[in-house]
Amino acid sequence: MLSEPRSGRLAAWGNALLVGLVSPDDAALAIVGDDTVHRVEGLPGESAQVGLTLALGRLRTLGATGLRVALPVPGHPLGLSGPPEFNARALEAEEAVVCFGAAFGLVPQVYEAGPEGDVRAEVVWQVLPVREAPPADVPSLGEAERELAEALREATAVLSKLDVAGSGPVAEAAIDAYRARAERGREVLAPGYPSRAVRVLELAQRVGLLVSLAYDRGHGAAVTSAEMAARSEALRPVERTARRALVAAYNSVVEERERGAR
Repeated sequence: MLSEPRSGRLAAWGNALLVGLVSPDDAALAIVGDDTVHRVEGLPGESAQVGLTLALGRLRTLGATGLRVALPVPGHPLGLSGPPEFNARALEAEEAVVCFGAAFGLVPQVYEAGPEGDVRAEVVWQVLPVREAPPADVPSLGEAERELAEALREATAVLSKLDVAGSGPVAEAAIDAYRARAERGREVLAPGYPSRAVRVLELAQRVGLLVSLAYDRGHGAAVTSAEMAARSEALRPVERTARRALVAAYNSVVEERERGAR
């Protein structure tokens, strides 16, 4: 939750490319980010792996007019619509991209490469058929923003009660890193996204940061197994809300386009 999902970068910059707001080279550069390379495998009409620019262009010719994000975890198939094979692959990766307008989805496989001390990630996106149906449990931007405000209050209260509020050098370093990312956050969603989506994304990342700090700070005041279980139980719905908001932010331009077509 502390770093943007690769599916988010692919969907955001892919959406900007599909409507002509960025060039293919700029989109590919933004999607790759700090990784070494991204390739796409299983693309219809291609027998081997291809680069991002070719893949996005081919998906457009196959009918894709937008890209949605899915961030599923066990018990919560967020953003998925089936079939079971695709859902299982997406659940294993805990993320996926689903095309709007074409029955295809992409699931990342991440490989580490490079010498010790300079290991980088190489990503292969697997193209699989998907069911054309509404994605599971994705809220509107307005719903996500309201839910996040309540989740932020809940997370802060839980952290304070359990003595794992943001304090100490580890927590301060994490918060500083979040702030640095937030300064860059307005480029994360790419051109074409509404300011409300940026706001929801940043708040979702902040809530996710608080949840991660709660899990990473050790036991805090939760010194018994029952208290630790209570902490997990209290934070689980907060984390779920943050993931739903992330998906709502990344998917917002596609949702607006779909509403306009009705």
